[in-house]
Amino acid sequence: MRSIFATLLVMALLAVPAWADKVLVARMEGPVTPVSARFLAGAVDRANRTEASCLVIMMDTPGGLDESMRQVIKRIMSSKVPVVVFVGPQGSRAASAGAFITLSAHVAAMAPGTSIGAAHPVSIGQGGKVDSTMADKVTNDAAAYIRSIAEKRGRNKAWADSAVRSSVSLSETEALRRKVIDLIAPDLDALMDSLHGRRVSMDDGMVTLEVRGVEHVEIEMTWRDRFLATIANPNIAYILFMIGLLGLYFEFSNPGAILPGVAGAISLILAFFAFQTLPVNVAGILLIVLSIVMFILDVKVASHGILSIGGVIAMFLGSVMLFQSPDPALRVSLQVIVPVVLVCAAFFIIGVWLSIRTLRSRPTTGDKGLLWQEGDARSEVNREGGSVFVAGTHWNAWSDSAIPKGARIKVVDVKGMKVKVEEVRD
Repeated sequence: MRSIFATLLVMALLAVPAWADKVLVARMEGPVTPVSARFLAGAVDRANRTEASCLVIMMDTPGGLDESMRQVIKRIMSSKVPVVVFVGPQGSRAASAGAFITLSAHVAAMAPGTSIGAAHPVSIGQGGKVDSTMADKVTNDAAAYIRSIAEKRGRNKAWADSAVRSSVSLSETEALRRKVIDLIAPDLDALMDSLHGRRVSMDDGMVTLEVRGVEHVEIEMTWRDRFLATIANPNIAYILFMIGLLGLYFEFSNPGAILPGVAGAISLILAFFAFQTLPVNVAGILLIVLSIVMFILDVKVASHGILSIGGVIAMFLGSVMLFQSPDPALRVSLQVIVPVVLVCAAFFIIGVWLSIRTLRSRPTTGDKGLLWQEGDARSEVNREGGSVFVAGTHWNAWSDSAIPKGARIKVVDVKGMKVKVEEVRD
């Protein structure tokens, strides 16, 4: 019996999770998008599954999407493992959606030189514009949500409400003084020292954190999430969209090229995936498509460059309007827009210029290519006929007036395999 008991005891000890003496660390930089939300939610689930000592989310975000933010907060609020949100490293911020996530943490910490706040909701539908009634509803809902979070965590409800309604922000020292956060730490090691021995209120009771000297395990994004996070960047999504349009245009202009069409189709699909996670303005897409239509029409219509100029203007305005959001992190940078518009405009304008030049140039091949070519009369040429040498070839010819053998001639008309010529006089 003793041997059985000892065996069961050893098995129980071996069954204790190996992660119980580890701290998981997940780093999030950039806007809160479906990709980053899935990563953070997965980090919380992993911390609960492995029963880690705690999960630290190091965050630096300008804000993001409301739905993605709520997904992260729901995971944090239901976590059985303490979640620490650390606004760091120094110089970081937890703005807008980041403020909500920070307040929802079991322990909220900030590094020196950081800020939190500016949580006024931004509508991303209808080009970012809504009527005043709907705006009030959205603001009231967000204010109630952040107040409930602050109340749940015992933090300053009045400031949380003002962060939504008035977009106020605080430095780390002001946030600590006003009980918005729990502590200030310059780095992760100092944070662990401050957390050690701290009692944290969980749904099933108080938990004492014992994290000093505990191994830190970084949670990395999978290659898939890193890839999706990259293309979800507004600048990358915009470039993919423009490459897609250019590729399809080139493929339709030169059927059978294949490569431009394949690259364009793939780029467009990736761009449309990114558009699902960004505040896309349909008017911006339509303006960009209209600009390309204008460039194409300028080849068919004698607009004297007016359509090309209109296309450049439409492309620039569409690029600026493509992602409608006051948050710079969710808009295309002008440093990207200007070069892309100039390159695309140059591509189309040069193409239009070459097309017009080709249309206006004199043919150099075929029947029309013989017109006005000069040569020599190899026999007398009259109405009845004759022989001439033009463009390296002997031709049967006729002329309204007699032309002596050896005279210099030029072609004025072509009918079948016979040319009409005139004598070239000095």
